[in-house]
Amino acid sequence: MSWQCQHCNTTIDDDEFEVCWNCNCEKGQAAPAQSLRDISPDCIRCKSALTFLGTKSFHEGTRWGVLGDLGEFFVNKENLDMYGCKSCGKVEFFIAGFIHR
Repeated sequence: MSWQCQHCNTTIDDDEFEVCWNCNCEKGQAAPAQSLRDISPDCIRCKSALTFLGTKSFHEGTRWGVLGDLGEFFVNKENLDMYGCKSCGKVEFFIAGFIHR
């Protein structure tokens, strides 16, 4: 599912993203939070400010289809904050919550 940013009217294609990639406005908010603009890390390629794209959950290991949810206890899951550069397209991941938003 997609959603529309209320601040800049950008269409966000992935419903899992909680923040607009264009203006850093959180989903359902009318304006971007000032704190997100101030602490954004810089791109290591072009030195532009990175945009917070949301927190993604990554699944490591095989799917335990027969065991269902019980098998999920035996796999490693990592949550990573995803940042993207609007200038060069580079994407960077950080440990979830490492950069305080």
